[in-house]
Amino acid sequence: MSPADSGAPSDAELAAADRLGRQLVRFARALNRVRHRSAADDARHLDKLAYAMLFRLVEHGPQRTGRLADLLYAEISLVSRQTRTLVQLGLIERRADPDDGRVSVLAATEDGVRVFEQARQRRSEWLAGLVEGWSAAEVGQLTVLLDRLNDGIEADPRDSEPGGAARG
Repeated sequence: MSPADSGAPSDAELAAADRLGRQLVRFARALNRVRHRSAADDARHLDKLAYAMLFRLVEHGPQRTGRLADLLYAEISLVSRQTRTLVQLGLIERRADPDDGRVSVLAATEDGVRVFEQARQRRSEWLAGLVEGWSAAEVGQLTVLLDRLNDGIEADPRDSEPGGAARG
């Protein structure tokens, strides 16, 4: 039985996947280096989870703490700790849940949206500088391929946890 018949990847596919994996690790390290540098430039010094929470709340609206933890694959205690920090900074607030007034949801404040949009603008300017000289088609192709890769990662059932969400 050949690898193709068994559904197992061929040697060539594994070698290509290994090259891709090496580039993804290199990419992740480069992004972490940039995030570290960006955090040092940000007077608020928000960490990755705080920015991820702010992103989720700005882009997708108010969320319960537990749901936010599930979506970010984070421990609820870490989300709660970041919530306190973000509330103290005035970037998010607690509101009554419109579906159940006995519980609250977290929502981005106007200042939180402003801080998030400023960070998005800095990221866009940085990325525009990195791809300067690339054609629009190349940037578009990279974007489409990264979207496809992200969709595959997010939909992979081996990565989902009970109670978690496939897409974050």
